Amino acid sequence: MNGDERGSDPHGVQLTLLGGFPSRERVADPHSGVELAAELPVAQVVIDSPLPHLDRVFDYSVPRELDDVTRPGVRVHVSFSGQSLNGFVISRSAASESERLVPLTRVMSAVPVLAPRVLELARQVAARYGGTVADVLRVAVPPRVAKLDKEYLLEHVARHEHPHEPGDAHPGPSLFAGYDNGDAFLTHLAAGGAPRAVLGALQGYGPDGWTRQLAQAVAHCHLSGRGAVVVVPDVRDLVRLHRAMEEVLPPGAFVRLTADDGPSLRYESFLRVLSGEARVVIGTRSAAYAPVADLGLVCCWDGADEQHIERRAPYQHTRDVLLLRAELEGAAVLLAGHSRSTEDQRLLGSGWAQPIVAGRALARTVTARVVSTADSFETDLDPTASLARLPRRAWLTAKDALARGPVLVQVARAGYAPALACQRCREIARCRKCAGPLMESRAAGAAGTLVGCRWCGTVETAFGCPTCGFHGLRAVAVGAARTAEELGRAFPATTVISSAGDHVKPDVPDRPAIVVATVGAEPVAPSGYAAALLLDGDTLLRRESLRAGEETLRRWCNAAALVRPAGDGGIVVVTADESPEVQALVRWDPPGYAERELGLRRELGLPPAVRIASLTGAEADVAAFTAALALPDAVRVVGPTALGPAAGPPAGAVVDAPPYRTLLFFPYALAAGVTARLRAQRAASAAKRVGAPVQVRCDGVDVV
Repeated sequence: MNGDERGSDPHGVQLTLLGGFPSRERVADPHSGVELAAELPVAQVVIDSPLPHLDRVFDYSVPRELDDVTRPGVRVHVSFSGQSLNGFVISRSAASESERLVPLTRVMSAVPVLAPRVLELARQVAARYGGTVADVLRVAVPPRVAKLDKEYLLEHVARHEHPHEPGDAHPGPSLFAGYDNGDAFLTHLAAGGAPRAVLGALQGYGPDGWTRQLAQAVAHCHLSGRGAVVVVPDVRDLVRLHRAMEEVLPPGAFVRLTADDGPSLRYESFLRVLSGEARVVIGTRSAAYAPVADLGLVCCWDGADEQHIERRAPYQHTRDVLLLRAELEGAAVLLAGHSRSTEDQRLLGSGWAQPIVAGRALARTVTARVVSTADSFETDLDPTASLARLPRRAWLTAKDALARGPVLVQVARAGYAPALACQRCREIARCRKCAGPLMESRAAGAAGTLVGCRWCGTVETAFGCPTCGFHGLRAVAVGAARTAEELGRAFPATTVISSAGDHVKPDVPDRPAIVVATVGAEPVAPSGYAAALLLDGDTLLRRESLRAGEETLRRWCNAAALVRPAGDGGIVVVTADESPEVQALVRWDPPGYAERELGLRRELGLPPAVRIASLTGAEADVAAFTAALALPDAVRVVGPTALGPAAGPPAGAVVDAPPYRTLLFFPYALAAGVTARLRAQRAASAAKRVGAPVQVRCDGVDVV
């Protein structure tokens, strides 16, 4: 809904045209008797409500005593159908189309925390993802801390009288030398331009790693007098990026925004950005909405990481939020990672962005040597390599590398032996009570292990395979804990460090040690690992997901980037069957793999070559919702299909009927129209209260 449009009044009175208020006289509301503001006595408010049919602007009258503090962007309390709700004032006007207005209850703070550009961004995000503006604003504006609001107002005048002028940035020698288009990107950025690029970073540690490359790009933007926003997947990456920013930016020039810092520190940083004191923001998902003045650059690191997806409706992705913001504010874009996602490749293929990739000479100098135990040379030396979890080649590599430094061992899962299967037919073992997967775990205080259900916890004492009747079990994927235990026995004089589950380590010392980590939890060694063993590759590639191959290559590249160059003895051993992903890693060619993968997706009409929306709920509700959309013929509809036990109900849950899901595949040219229909139908269904709600999710990476 545009800012000029008005919703009905909170009590549902029919809309009628009302004349303007006198501009210089005190006016009393004839219905409430409240004395109104002399000028612009009507406030337009976006209320904080999860109901889709309330995703609009409502008019409220402004009492005279609230006139001075009721400004666009402030938080307010309003009365709505007998409830007290929060909201934001977005504008004020002299008249309303409603003949009866309810006065504002209270202005929570005079600080205008919702900037107009952030409101417009929230509207665009809601439109793209079929959600509501209120849901997006809940992420964009952090919760209020009253004490900090008061301090901000007291210091506001002083800041304007004595503005803070941070010193100049000092980016240092270019870290983009040897990268095609790298130095040209920095030059364009420093000159005040808005280039758009996708960076394939090579190194994941040390002074020449990706953190310093992003910091250098931000420093060049800072030299042009503009602000920047950098978003990373998690706090571990944020801590490393924070250190790199301190080396190139003057003190006080940047802040970090993340919920992990706690409400007070997060809100304090937000107010520093709002005041213009800090013009560079680094953080996790919500930092993408930071109200940076004169935005010149947006960066997203490792955009394919699922932690970039908001866990609450409308489930927006950080990358898309930043791209929308860059278009809205005319900012430069830098999407970076050790690998390349198919979404990045689509932007490159369309010419919207340009690649920043290392030349072959630089890649050979910086990256480690990659060895596959499945190639013909290795299988001739060790014919049993494909049967062993730790082939002889991997064992010898670890033994030799331990003399030079730490060795990284990447495994697929945490735990001891998280998944079990029939030893004879390899059918996944499931619980007889709830059909959940069986797993092997260690009981507290017990010497042995127990086999039980991962969902309901029922202990299995007499397993019998329903397919072949065999009673034996085998591990499908051995977990990090058991791998660490086995390697500890294989290398008795070596320290074994585990990084998995709730005990993820950010870094490890340079001394010799075996570091066993699950995918995504690999610590960083200051001087790089001497070697890395990538185990359980076949388990990762066999996952039932459209993105299994792409995600596996990304995890492998992230781990390999932590290993020293081949010239310093760095070596990576991958234990997986021959596949395009293995070949791409051996050649260090993520761009070629992404181009091939996107081509296949185009042939099949799958994301990101097209957009996708999933509708989830009861079968009848999903069918009725889909029918009411009246979609054009170009939209491919798949479903509704029941989501069986494999979807993973929570432990102890009793499910009467499985949910159903319908998938909509539609081209980008029709995307705006389709998402608009989804929003309108959600609002209509909620207003009519027909059936149970249907979850609408756009571009979900886990639905196919």
